[in-house]
Amino acid sequence: MKKLFSKQIFKLDLVVLRIVGIYLAIALLWVFTTDSALFKLITNHQEFSNFNTYKGVAFVLVTAVILYSLFNKTLQKQKQIEQSLQVSEERWKFALEGSGDGVWDWDIPSDYVFRSARWHEIYGYADDEIAPNATAGKQLVHPDDLDILVNDVQDYFVGDKDVYTSEFRLRCKDGSWKWTLSRGMVVSRSEDGKPIRMIGTHTDITNRKTSEAQVTHLAHYDQLTGLPNRVLFLDRLRQDIKKAQRTGQTVTLMFLDLDKFKEVNDSLGHDLGDMLLKNVARRLESCVRESDTVARMGGDEFTIILNDVNSQINIERIAQDILDKMTSPFYLGDEVIHVSTSIGISNFPKDGDEVELLLKNADQAMYAAKENGRNRFQYFTPMMQEEALKRMRLISDLWGALNDNQFRVYYQPIVDLETGAVFKAEALIRWQHPVRGIVSPDEFIPVAEDTGLIVDIGDWLFNEVAAQTVKWKQRHPNLQVSVNKSPVQFRSVHDNCINWIEQLNRLGLSGENFIVEITEGLLLDARDSVINQLNAFREAGIKIAIDDFGTGYSSLAYLRKFDIDYVKIDRSFTSNIIPNSSDMVLCEAIIEMSHKLGMKVIAEGVETHEQRDLLRNADCDFAQGYLYSKPVPADEFEQLLNDTQSNFTLN
Repeated sequence: MKKLFSKQIFKLDLVVLRIVGIYLAIALLWVFTTDSALFKLITNHQEFSNFNTYKGVAFVLVTAVILYSLFNKTLQKQKQIEQSLQVSEERWKFALEGSGDGVWDWDIPSDYVFRSARWHEIYGYADDEIAPNATAGKQLVHPDDLDILVNDVQDYFVGDKDVYTSEFRLRCKDGSWKWTLSRGMVVSRSEDGKPIRMIGTHTDITNRKTSEAQVTHLAHYDQLTGLPNRVLFLDRLRQDIKKAQRTGQTVTLMFLDLDKFKEVNDSLGHDLGDMLLKNVARRLESCVRESDTVARMGGDEFTIILNDVNSQINIERIAQDILDKMTSPFYLGDEVIHVSTSIGISNFPKDGDEVELLLKNADQAMYAAKENGRNRFQYFTPMMQEEALKRMRLISDLWGALNDNQFRVYYQPIVDLETGAVFKAEALIRWQHPVRGIVSPDEFIPVAEDTGLIVDIGDWLFNEVAAQTVKWKQRHPNLQVSVNKSPVQFRSVHDNCINWIEQLNRLGLSGENFIVEITEGLLLDARDSVINQLNAFREAGIKIAIDDFGTGYSSLAYLRKFDIDYVKIDRSFTSNIIPNSSDMVLCEAIIEMSHKLGMKVIAEGVETHEQRDLLRNADCDFAQGYLYSKPVPADEFEQLLNDTQSNFTLN
């Protein structure tokens, strides 16, 4: 359009020059020809003066007619050009507004701004409600975005940007804000290059910005609790460390894990578990300042970043406040839930100057808090790093233990308290480490469960026990051997329940020769896969026993639902029993309850004759402990069985 306009101006210049040229030519021709001709024809001076006057009048009339004709033609041409430009501009504005954009036209020296009808429609203003100047427009821009708009315009004017674009929020008549994409170009500049006129459009991009915000929120915030997720947490911790390095401040990182959350989650359902996590998030936020960060790492793990809390007293006050609020009951619908949390604490720069190191150290401190009894906080110490390295080495060694045949099976007799005869034994695994010697199951079983190796180890143990039982079956057909099965094994994708039953069939063994010991916590996990496996064991004749009864979430309803055969009283109850003691009362209650439900009772940890007699008088069915025998290898246990031709008696 600019080129067309310049071309039209050039044509007008040529017309004007042509008119001036014609006028000069006629004037010169008239002056030089008429005066000399009249002078020759008329000698009388008076007559010559009169004719010269007539000639002047005639010249004026002739030139007036010619000029009128020429200027009329020029003005008509100019009018056609202006009409053409007006039509072009109207078509341009129509095209822009047809796309849904609002058009603006800014005369920069006067600050006058034309805003189209569509512009007013987008933001809800009448045509006369906004003053026609740029200043009034700036007053509508969100205060947080005004500097962005001004800088974008200046960058375009000075040539730092080839195209003017800017995104900002603009206030509508109803008080709401619409995200706006402003685009434009300078269409006129002064001789020294300064912009004179600028035209452009405003596009409503609120929906796009909302979608972008939703995507950003999904990427950086936990959808359940609304807290920052792991991605945003790591970014904030990284920024907080950089700031602390500049200012010399400290950063404290807390790593939190709810104690036994899974048991609560499985017993009450995932919906209530999710409600619990939401409430935990709110309580954690109430314990810190707005400048701090509370994030959910996943599952029941949370982190807290405390900025510039230099006093250890203040850190511990916050940690204790969290512990206190977590132990307060959670009222969720008709349920009252009690949980606690374990907290690990690391500090920048004392415990590390990198995100990964601080996080790892806080995580190790959290595990130490759990091992020390849960519901407490623990600072990171260098000793924890040594323990973590020891755990890593243990995991590494554990991977090769099966292939290197380092595991052993030990058997501990289970004695009938009425007759003193041995009818049962518990199979216990031992790890004969090539360097460390015997490794306690309490040390490697939790690691095996965490790594999933417990599945393969459990299968190996069962196969070894089954093969050994075949050897004992002919002389001791009534012997029952119990094998522990971890909840991790029940939840494994490998259906080792079927594998165990098929192994018994291949060896010609009856399920009656075996007892599977499970934990109370497994009963709370009423998923179909667990129920199906327990039912499959019972259909194969395998008995079910609850190990360490009384230490978990006990429920009579679960005992009846799963048709349990044996209840094993945990050694924490039997080791301190004396007449009329609270432990004795608990043992008597467990025995009576189990008998009324049709189950038999095995007391663990029996070490003295007094304990044996008290349990026998309370009608306990079986006992197991060092009074009779410690766990021994298969050949030693076989020797005990071979001491008599029938089931032997241990007095």
